[in-house]
Amino acid sequence: MRTQLNHSAKDMKTLDQLKPGESAVIYNIKSSDLTIKLLEMGLLPGKRVHYNFKAPFGDPISVQIAGCSLSLRLDEAHLIELT
Repeated sequence: MRTQLNHSAKDMKTLDQLKPGESAVIYNIKSSDLTIKLLEMGLLPGKRVHYNFKAPFGDPISVQIAGCSLSLRLDEAHLIELT
């Protein structure tokens, strides 16, 4: 049974707002054309994600989830809400 957490929009952080070296737990994936792709990549609610580093010009970023490194564009990372 999943417990619903009460988070307001103002305190919700997205993956693109993390700093390199920080970790957080995925809360939700915002609905978009990319939602299925992100879920298939393993970015699932409840999973811990670690922000590894960003490219020299800031986009894309590298994250680690479940032992796998992924490269995400900032617009993709913005869809991932964290707790």
